[in-house]
This record gives sequence, structure tokens and C-alpha cells, in this order.
Amino acid sequence: MCSKKRRGVIMLLVTLTVLSLTVVGCVPPAPSVPETVVVEKTVIVEKEVEVEKVVEVTPVPEVKEPVELRIAWWGSENRHTRTIAVIKLFEQMYPHIKITHEFAVWNDHWTRLATQAAGGNLPDVMQHDYARLEEWVNNDLLMPLDDYVDSGILDFSNVTDATLDGGRIDGKLYGVSLGTNSLGFAVDIDAFEKAGVELPAADWTWADFEAICLEIHDKLGTPCMSAPIAHDHDWKSIYLSSGEWVFSEDGKALGYTDDQPMINHLNMILRLQEAGAIETQEEYDAQGGQQRTVEQDPLVSGKTAMMLLWSNQLVAMQNAAGPDRHFKMLLIPRVEGGQSANYVKPSMFWSITRDAQHPEEAAMFINFFTNSVAANEILLAERGVPISSEIQGALKPLLEPAAVESFDFLALVGENSVPVPPPDPAGWADVRNNVYYPEFVDPVLYGMISPEEGAATYRELANEILAASE
Repeated sequence: MCSKKRRGVIMLLVTLTVLSLTVVGCVPPAPSVPETVVVEKTVIVEKEVEVEKVVEVTPVPEVKEPVELRIAWWGSENRHTRTIAVIKLFEQMYPHIKITHEFAVWNDHWTRLATQAAGGNLPDVMQHDYARLEEWVNNDLLMPLDDYVDSGILDFSNVTDATLDGGRIDGKLYGVSLGTNSLGFAVDIDAFEKAGVELPAADWTWADFEAICLEIHDKLGTPCMSAPIAHDHDWKSIYLSSGEWVFSEDGKALGYTDDQPMINHLNMILRLQEAGAIETQEEYDAQGGQQRTVEQDPLVSGKTAMMLLWSNQLVAMQNAAGPDRHFKMLLIPRVEGGQSANYVKPSMFWSITRDAQHPEEAAMFINFFTNSVAANEILLAERGVPISSEIQGALKPLLEPAAVESFDFLALVGENSVPVPPPDPAGWADVRNNVYYPEFVDPVLYGMISPEEGAATYRELANEILAASE
């Protein structure tokens, strides 16, 4: 034991350092296992520092057969970097498990997985979305996880049932939430100040948005908003704010009868495009459209003052924009006289697929992602506010400003929210990809048809697909 005088406050630090490894004889390619570990225990009490070395003999674990997992997700470069680092940490803890990772942007992720599903070659673990979970369950593409919860492989002792409910279909758990988030507008605080425009109140409306957008454009000479604001998320938020939901209870038809709220919204967008106050649909498509990543958005380069953003994407956007930029999240505007359009949503899930070759090890990985403090210190809430209360408490002191803002935004949403709507019906992906954009929104915003014509076409074709879906 050695000691050393040093000023300090009362605290306890425990650092584990592996100083020697004894290779255990085994049959290749199983990895070697540490047999002895030297622990340095550093105790700082008042002004005295004591360091003692204790040799602990650890039991040699049973040698396990090598396992290879495949894991797929979508996201930004920031997400990819953090997730790969956590995968490497997991592999260090479980040397018999090797992970092959597959990642892409949103659309490419789903296109590839659809091809893999058709070929019976889905990865063991896939990142899933709330809007598509029910469709995949109905097509028998996902595995229920309840047995792994019952066995303790998935530990949700620090997770509320309400948080897990978003991943349940017909009472069975098919998705473990990777965080909670909500949709909003990320705004450049400095751009608002430069334009002399005050940030709006929590209950601002689309009429307020239009006025603010025009004022920022007049003062700064740049578009106020990045496209799109006719995203299908905007369509859903408009009817949610109107007190309705976009789908019928059985998912076989649109759930509203009045097309006027969406017609009004599209007319507003056309006015703003004409004024040069928002990024046009043509400009958006020329820069990648829905393939454009968060890092590529004009807000990041300072060319606009606002963008539509899920709260869990704020960290990636801040990292891309740089530490000297200042952003804040605003709630989604409401329709005139309407309720809040915000709700707390599972940001995304980990799910185990029907084709998983190693479901138990897949569940171990999901549990690690959920409950490991070390893993979450790497992830830093990039996918949303973690579902474990223990992890939330451990992360709060470590968060960078963008992550703190996302936590604060979720607290604001909690005070101004409506219940999370049901998952989208099975036919929604078909409607979205083949009708909503190509037959409705895009032709309207390119000036090829009127909003009224687009809404009528959309209603007819969407109802046909939804009625035929199973």
C-alpha cells in the first residue's frame, strides 16, 4: 500500500486495470479468458490518497461456441459511429460473439430488409419503427420477446410498463424501445435573434408559423425553413391537432372525412414557396429529397432557420453544425383552435427477426444496449431519452447541450401532449410510397395539380389500398 497527500473532496473512484492475462487452454477459435485480475482501488478521503492492489482470482467461464450476429439499423453518420463503438464494447464483454453490422439511410434500410425478408435472410436484430411494427408482426417477420423477459435475459426492472407498451402488439412484446422522442422544429436561435423575431409560444399555430417564416425571410433574405413540411408526419400532425386520427380504427380507410385541413396546409406551403420563404420541393429533391441526411440539411450550413426534426436527431445535427451554433426545439404548430400535435413516441426499437439464427444472443445484445451504463455513455441518448431510469440518471451529468435540450424538450412535450396514436395499419407503407408522395404531395408542390385535386385522388387511391390490405 502506498499513500500520497493531495487536496480534494470526498469521493470514491474505482478503476479496474487488467495487468496480466493467463491464456486458458481451449479449442480454437474460442478466445482466451483472464484468470487473474489485479484491482487498483483508489480512495480519496479528505486530503489523503491511498492506493491498494488486490489480486482477485476469477472463475474461468465455460468455453462457448463462436456465434455471429447480424444487426441492421438506419441513421446518420453520428449514429453509425456510436453504435459501432458499442458493438465493439459488447464483443469485448462476450468474446465468443462477433457482430456483422448493416446500416443505411431510412429508405435504403427498408428496401434492403424487404428483399432480405423475401429471401428468408433477415438479420438477427433489426432497428424497427413504431409505424411499421404492426405490419411486420402481421406478416410473421418478428419474434415475440416475452420468453427472454421471463428468463431475465431482458431486464426491464428499471423500465416502466408504459414505456414498453409501445412495442407490444396484441399483448406480446415485439420491440424494445431505444428511447423516447417527439417530433418538433429545430430552430437556430441566433438566426431568430438576428432577424429580431421572438421564439413562439408552446401553443403556436400554423398561421403563426407562416407569419414568422415570412418575417425571417424578409429580414435575412433566406428561406426560413428547410423542406419538407408536407411530410407524412405533418399530415398526421394536422389531423391529430384537429382531434382526429388519419386512419380508421380497423385501418381499412382514412379516418377523417374533411380534406380541408390538409388542403389549407398545402396552400400555405405554395404561398411560402412562391414568396421564397421556404425551400421549394424542387430544391429539396435536387439535394437528395428523402435520402438527405440530417447532416446535409440546409439548417446545418446556416442557409435556413428551422427544420422538421425528431428530438433524438438533435445531437447529430448539432455535431454536424459545430459547437458555436445554438439550437432549440419547438413543439409542432397547431391548427387554428386545435389541440397539441405532439406525443411521446418510442423513437425506434430493436426487434429480433423471424430469421434470427441466434435469438438468445440477440436478446443479450438488446439487454446490453438497454442497461449498460458504459454503452449508454457512448450512445449519449442519440436515439432518444433512454428507457431505463438508472441510465437516465447516469447520463444527465454527462450530456452535451444538444442532448440536454432534447431531454428538456421531452419534458415540455410531456406537459403539452396527446396520447400516442395507434401504429400505422398494414397498408400504410404502400400508400405512403405509391400514393401519398407520387400522386398527391409532389404533384401539388410542383404545381402540376391543385391541392383539391390531389386530396381527392389521395382519398380514392389510399382507401382502395387500405381496404385491400391484410
